[in-house]
Amino acid sequence: MGPAIISCPTTKRSEAGRPGALAAATAPAFAIGSILSFQVGTALSVPLLLAVGPSSTTWLRLVGASAVLWAFTRPNLAAHAGRTLAAAGLLGVATCGMAVFYAEAIARIPLGMATAIQFVGPLAVAVAASRGLLDIAWATLAGVGVALLTLTAAGWSADTFGIACAFASAACWAAYIVLTKRVGQAFQGLQGLTVSLTVAALAATPLGISQLRDGAHAWEMAASLALGIIIPVLPYGLDLLAMRRMSTRAFGVLVSADPAISSLVGLLILHQSIGGQKAVGIACVMAASLGATLGQRSSP
Repeated sequence: MGPAIISCPTTKRSEAGRPGALAAATAPAFAIGSILSFQVGTALSVPLLLAVGPSSTTWLRLVGASAVLWAFTRPNLAAHAGRTLAAAGLLGVATCGMAVFYAEAIARIPLGMATAIQFVGPLAVAVAASRGLLDIAWATLAGVGVALLTLTAAGWSADTFGIACAFASAACWAAYIVLTKRVGQAFQGLQGLTVSLTVAALAATPLGISQLRDGAHAWEMAASLALGIIIPVLPYGLDLLAMRRMSTRAFGVLVSADPAISSLVGLLILHQSIGGQKAVGIACVMAASLGATLGQRSSP
């Protein structure tokens, strides 16, 4: 789950106006590393979601992530304007919703299905940015894919609350995309990520504490905190690094592989098989994502 199909990332450029050679070489590795670290970390956390509670596990991860980042980045909040801090705060709220709803979804429906539905968010942002006839066609293809994923002749193909949570996560991902560019440009290094994840942890606290299950063991909660290093520090940090070094189009092409990677990770780690209809649905969402991305004009 990289942050965006369309997020207008800032491309790190040389004085001549072209991306530096090192940036061009490392950007794809950052993007793919983000996808892999997120999906593997998510799959490994599923047993904890069931034992501790999806929202509680997510809250503990966010607390662990923000604590680690504060120890290393120590952002100077006084050096930033109120609007910049407000943008980081809103990004934190979006991050909280994206993470909590996604956790609630994967606790109920297969990982690949949840990821494909979640892609509706960035795809909607991409289509809204142009509104061309071809983009409407891509949106329609994505709608067909989501229908194949979620519906059968007998009704819903999976837990309806899990599907609803995946769509809610998609909406939060769309907001995350819009806010990421501004925060990434305004803060140095990972300081913006530190501020936004701290807000995300605070926003998740009420639900995280209320859902914490009585039977949860101390080691399970400690493991949830430790997973904060893998999810979300590593993938979100790699996202920011990638989005500063490559164009929107190139980033979107790489991120379009996310549902397939998610399905593969779900199969290998969680033994979640995807039937023919759902596989076609995931392929439709990926094709729509790729088509919308390639149809964009290059970022300035």
